[in-house]
Amino acid sequence: MKPTIVLVHGAFAESASWNGVIRRLQAAGHRTVAAGNPLRGPTADAAAVSSLLGTTAGPIVLVGHSYGGFVVSGAAVGNDNVKALVYVAALAPDRGETVPDLTGGFPGATLSPHLYEVPLADGTADLYVRPDCYHEFFAADLPFDQADLAVATQRPLNSNALAEASGEPAWKTVPSWFVFPEQDLTIPRGTFRFMAGRANARESVEVAGASHALPASQPQAVADVILRAAAAV
Repeated sequence: MKPTIVLVHGAFAESASWNGVIRRLQAAGHRTVAAGNPLRGPTADAAAVSSLLGTTAGPIVLVGHSYGGFVVSGAAVGNDNVKALVYVAALAPDRGETVPDLTGGFPGATLSPHLYEVPLADGTADLYVRPDCYHEFFAADLPFDQADLAVATQRPLNSNALAEASGEPAWKTVPSWFVFPEQDLTIPRGTFRFMAGRANARESVEVAGASHALPASQPQAVADVILRAAAAV
């Protein structure tokens, strides 16, 4: 039985950012689900994805992009069907770590000054990437027309998600694979290398010339790593 592959998008993206990857995974015969990530905070988001996983029979390869790495790290805990984790330009936190802990741990993250806030009634704020900065700082290797669509459809990250610390992560017990870009301006390349080493990743692939928008801009490279993880299940 081939594993089901569940894809979790990160901040400033949405489920359709996986479309190019999904086509390749489906062509290889895998049932594939692009989960909706609420982007409200690691605990709530992991619970939402965990509920979806609970309806999926058989082995699962769970894949996260960007902040979605926080989510899959929590969602897989306690689910014996999750046989592999794939981190795609994604954060793989340890217990107690926050998003800024990891993005600020090495030089190279320059996206933060280009965000803007939409205040909410509960006192938090939703964060978006400024439209005039999205292509350069988030998706430099996407064609301009595709980046313009991504700007318009980007999903905001709630400010709670930056402050909330991770719980115990699944990568300590579930085998992991990492694929990340050479020219990421959202998460430093040093952070990816550090996290992959700490997790004793089965594979760590650096994609030359790629931006943070790796699922959309480099779907073949991403699909190749996911398929290798699925083959190892």
